[in-house]
Amino acid sequence: MSERVALVTGSTSGIGAAIARRLSRDGYTVALHSRSSADVGNRMASELNDASYHQADLGDETAARPLIESVLKHHGRLDVLVNNAGLSIRIPHTDLKAATPALWRQMLDVNLISPFVLVAEAEAALRAAKGCVVNIGTHAGVRPKGSSIPYAASKAALHHVTKLLALALGPDIRVNAVAPGLVETPMTANWPDMLEIWKTRSPMRRPAKPEDIADLVAALCANDYVTGEIVIADGGLNLT
Repeated sequence: MSERVALVTGSTSGIGAAIARRLSRDGYTVALHSRSSADVGNRMASELNDASYHQADLGDETAARPLIESVLKHHGRLDVLVNNAGLSIRIPHTDLKAATPALWRQMLDVNLISPFVLVAEAEAALRAAKGCVVNIGTHAGVRPKGSSIPYAASKAALHHVTKLLALALGPDIRVNAVAPGLVETPMTANWPDMLEIWKTRSPMRRPAKPEDIADLVAALCANDYVTGEIVIADGGLNLT
């Protein structure tokens, strides 16, 4: 696996950083990405074997498209694309006017359209490598929950696009998604109400750690048969 290359978007913190480190341990050469934290990205690249860092605002289509070209120019191939970068803004579901069309477009651009754009740009390289795509969705794309209605809707759409792409790109390219519940990250540290739900109502009695999600992504990358699946990783809260 030493020659295989994996691009992980949004990989300088939280779930993305855990995925990047896990795939590096598995032997992949990792291409890191973030929108703005270049210093962190370059430092992580220096810590991981043969890794590179690429900066792009995925909310801007003209900036998102060259990301794949940049990775291919640097590494010469692409075997795995992990669409982890996402945007979440907390808006009470009952406050309809706060969920403005501008916020809808912003979240759709980052959470739905940019993953599709990146897959389209990477298609030829992924076909050549018989590679795979793993999209990071959310528990809120399966259940009527989430930080906001636009966020949940954008991720639910990403789940469906995952299945459509699996049909369109197989057998050369496998496409799956992971749908985490609450994950312990700097962003969710300020969500005590959600933390309490996972600690008291989920069978596992805790939220996920980023490494839990990274392990699942790595398993999907390693499996040469599974495609079109949305794997819920919520500690069993979906059962309650």
